[in-house]
Amino acid sequence: MPGTTLGLAWALDWVARSAATVAENRIALIELDRAIGDGDHGENLDRGYSAVAGRLEQADPQTAGDVLKSLATTLMSTVGGAAGPLYGTAFLRGAKVATEDLDAAGVAALLEAGVEGVTARGKAEEGEKTMVDAWLPAARAARAAAEAGQSAVQALQAAAEAARAGAEATEPMVATKGRASYLGERSRGHRDPGAQSSALLLTAAAEAAEAQG
Repeated sequence: MPGTTLGLAWALDWVARSAATVAENRIALIELDRAIGDGDHGENLDRGYSAVAGRLEQADPQTAGDVLKSLATTLMSTVGGAAGPLYGTAFLRGAKVATEDLDAAGVAALLEAGVEGVTARGKAEEGEKTMVDAWLPAARAARAAAEAGQSAVQALQAAAEAARAGAEATEPMVATKGRASYLGERSRGHRDPGAQSSALLLTAAAEAAEAQG
């Protein structure tokens, strides 16, 4: 398994699995966002991922990077609120890394590029109750897996686990960025919807990788 690399087939499966999990969790994400935001996160993200399949058919991608670029531009043009630009920038940065098939170090580099995109666009840091709290632990876990000589699949599994834990860890936080920050202490006790959707998408990435193995 250490020799397994992830490319076009994995990226296409990741998008398909992401669309399915977003659709399945649409209501849950809406409810999370209703507690501390506009209440439209699940609806917006579902609309974006529903549009991706058609865009990919037209784009005829040849690499994982092509898939991520199409995903990024689709989300930017179809997803309202902050999520479209944030996810779009994350995947656009990641696309630049995924021009060739990815080993564990490549997975880590992709996630690190995604984090850089999110932080550059949203000006958020870890601990501020945003999607960074899922993405940054995921990138760290993937890099640690790569440095330990693990496979690309194992790096994504570690990333997904870290993202899920990161999303859960946003519950006791007080938001200091975005619309949730207007609530101050009242934002405590609610999971950040962007961190939760990030964990769902990274879990879908890991599941797609496992299927490749």
